[in-house]
Amino acid sequence: MSAPRLNAVRRTGPGLLAWLAGIGFFLPIAWMALTSFHSEADAAANPPSFTAALTLDGYREFFGLTGGASPWPALINSTVASLASTLLVLLLALPAAYALSVNRVRKWTDVLFFFLSTKMLPVVAGLLPIYLFARNAGLLDNIWLLVVLYTSMNLPIAVWMMQSFLAEVPVAVIEAARVDGARLPVILTRVVAPIALPGIAATALICFIFSWNELLFARVLTGVVAETAPVFLTGFITSQGLFLAKVCAASLVISLPVLAAGFAAQDKLVQGLSLGAVK
Repeated sequence: MSAPRLNAVRRTGPGLLAWLAGIGFFLPIAWMALTSFHSEADAAANPPSFTAALTLDGYREFFGLTGGASPWPALINSTVASLASTLLVLLLALPAAYALSVNRVRKWTDVLFFFLSTKMLPVVAGLLPIYLFARNAGLLDNIWLLVVLYTSMNLPIAVWMMQSFLAEVPVAVIEAARVDGARLPVILTRVVAPIALPGIAATALICFIFSWNELLFARVLTGVVAETAPVFLTGFITSQGLFLAKVCAASLVISLPVLAAGFAAQDKLVQGLSLGAVK
């Protein structure tokens, strides 16, 4: 191969691979969206039909317009649990990350490892004692129990991420604020937070996604009152069979808040995840 062709391949090769990978990730979502507009008979056809008639029956059944259960209580519960836990995580992780990156405590690397080590235990291993505690405390089917659990689950990841983000904040700016008499709350909210906003936004988005998608604790610890969207989604898989079109419609609707949040914070997410990558 000649040198010009080799250089052209080197320039276009990575971009082509990126496009192929993106299409590979997008195709299942596109197929799910298309299937959600089919009838159950067409959705279950083998081989699948690309020219089948389109219908909104799956969405009507999901939103309870045909007499089924309404998804709005579950969607509201997921929104409350995800937003409240994400806010608590940010309020707790910001000062903790500040103490581990800017005003470093002793043996801060050991502290970071301890935070990360809490994620090494499988979630199912702690399910039974948490269930027994919730039952004895009368907290079963309580949305605020999920808020506490989601906060504790996401806090180690948030502290680990934000520590690397806050490490990039110029120390001179913080010292100047201290000279001007600013106390720690003012430094965190008016100096550190605006500079590290992309990293904070990326952390918040990841915590929100993890909370919104969590199923195991919500399935075991909730019933009717505190049922979340993923638990509501599992209700479409019954002993009568798998209603594929309805499940695809429900999955697409439940995924929309996460997709919308990711699209809205796309620039902040890219900046935040790349912050601190280049020293």
